[in-house]
Amino acid sequence: MTNFTKKCLSALLAVAVMFTFTVASFASYADDAGIFRISCTVNGDSKTQRGFCWYTVNDSETKISIYKNGSDVTDELTLSGAVSEKWQGCYMHKITVSGLEAGTDYTYKIGDGADLSREGSFTTDDGDDEVNAVVFADIQASSIENFNVGARAVTTAYRMVGDKLDFAVNLGDFTNDSTDEEWNYYAEAFDKINLTSTLVPVAGNHDGLGKYHWFNNMFNLDTSKSVQNLNGVNYSFDYGNAHFAVLNTNDMLTVSYSQLKWLEKDMNSSSSDWKIVLMHKTPYSLGKDGKWPDAMYLQEALSDVCDKCGVDLVLSGHDHQYLRTKPLTNNEVRDNGSVYVLCGTAGSKRYEIRKFAVDNFTQKSFINTMVAQKDGFYFNGTDFDSQSDEYIGSCFNTLRIKGGELEFKSYIISDDKDEVTLIDDFTLSKQTGEGEATYDGDTSTGTLEYAAGGVGTVFGLLTFVITKWLPRVIKALPEIIGSYISEGVF
Repeated sequence: MTNFTKKCLSALLAVAVMFTFTVASFASYADDAGIFRISCTVNGDSKTQRGFCWYTVNDSETKISIYKNGSDVTDELTLSGAVSEKWQGCYMHKITVSGLEAGTDYTYKIGDGADLSREGSFTTDDGDDEVNAVVFADIQASSIENFNVGARAVTTAYRMVGDKLDFAVNLGDFTNDSTDEEWNYYAEAFDKINLTSTLVPVAGNHDGLGKYHWFNNMFNLDTSKSVQNLNGVNYSFDYGNAHFAVLNTNDMLTVSYSQLKWLEKDMNSSSSDWKIVLMHKTPYSLGKDGKWPDAMYLQEALSDVCDKCGVDLVLSGHDHQYLRTKPLTNNEVRDNGSVYVLCGTAGSKRYEIRKFAVDNFTQKSFINTMVAQKDGFYFNGTDFDSQSDEYIGSCFNTLRIKGGELEFKSYIISDDKDEVTLIDDFTLSKQTGEGEATYDGDTSTGTLEYAAGGVGTVFGLLTFVITKWLPRVIKALPEIIGSYISEGVF
C-alpha cells in the first residue's frame, strides 16, 4: 500500500469518525424518534395560528399532528409553509398551523407513523382582556449546568403563574456562542418548558451578531414584515387587549431606520388598549453595556418612536441586572410616559453596578428600582450602597394584564436555596376602549428601501457617536478610569 493510499484511507477514516461522533452527539439530545429542539411560537393571529420548528437527526418528512381533547383534528386545520432544510449536519423543519379555535387547549406530536415526538401542548388566545406571561432574559450559558440554572428560574416562574400562563417571553441571548452544542444544551435544559407553552423569542446579540441565520433557523416566526432575517427577526402580534412588537437589536448594531419606521407604522396600526415593545438591548442601564453608544442611541431614537406611538412598556435584557425607570417622555420623567424595564438575567452570568454610568449614561432621576444580582447591591431611592443577600440569584418576571390594569412583578431565586424574593412590583392603569389605529397602510420594507435606509442609519450612528456619545465618555473618563483601578470593572 502506497503512502498516498494510506493517507487517503486515514483521511476517510477521520471523516467517518467525525461524522459518527457528530450524529451521535445530536442523537444524545434527541428523543427515540430522533426529534429534538421542538418549539411552538406565536406566528400571526394568536387566536388561530401557531408556528412550529424542530430538528431531526435524519432526513424525514415535515409532519405534525394536532389533538383537541385527545382527538386528532389535524385534517380540520390548515398546514402551510412546510420547510425541511439541512442545517449544521442535521435537518431543520418548520410548519405553520392555522384554523385553530380561540381559547382552546391543544396537544401535538411531531412525526408520522410509529415515530412520534414527545407530546407538546399550547393554548390559543381567547380574545378576552386578560394576558398572563412569564418574561426572562439572558440565559447566555455554555455548559449544561448553567443552562439548568436558567431553566430552574423559569420553571419556578411557570409554577407561580400556573394554568393561566398564555406565553413565555425570552428576551434574547439564548446561548453564549450560538453553537450546535449550546443549542442542544438549551434544548435539553428547557425541554419540558418549551413543550408546555407558546414561546415569544427575541434575538439577542449572542444569537445574531456574527451568528447569521441561527436565530431564524431555531424558531418559526412570522417574517413577512421583518426588515431582514439574517441576524434576527422583528415581528408583532396581538394577545388579549395588548399589542406586542418584537425588535431585532442586531439590525445594524442597534435598530436600523427601517426598523424604527416599521415599529412606528406597526404600533399606529393597532387599536389595542396596551402597547408593549420587547427587545434585547436596553436603552437604560448601569451595567457594563450601558456606556456604549448603542444604548445611548436607543435612549434617543427608540424613545422618540415610543413617545409618538403611546407605548406603555418596553421590556429588554442584555445587561444582566434589573432596572426599572420611572415613566419617561422625551427622556424626561412624565406621568403616562413609557416605562422601561431591564429584566435581569435568569442565568448565572451577572454584572456589577457601574457607578460611573450614573448621570453620565443613565440619569439617576430616571431610576425607580435597580438591583445588581451579582452582589445584591440595590438602589434605595438615594444611593446604590444598600445590599441584601436575598438579591443574589437568578431573576424572572411575570406580566399580567386585566382590562385597564397591567401588573409586572420581578423575583430573584437564590442559587443555593429555593427561596424566592420579590424585588419589584408595579401596576400601570389606563382607561380601556380608547385605542385608535391611525395607520392602515403596508408595514413591510422593500429591499431597496432597507438598503437606502441603511445608509442613513450608518451616517446617523456615526454622527451620534461623534456629537453626543464621545463627549459623555470624555466627561466621564476620570470616573471610568477610577472604577477600573479601584474596583476592576469597566
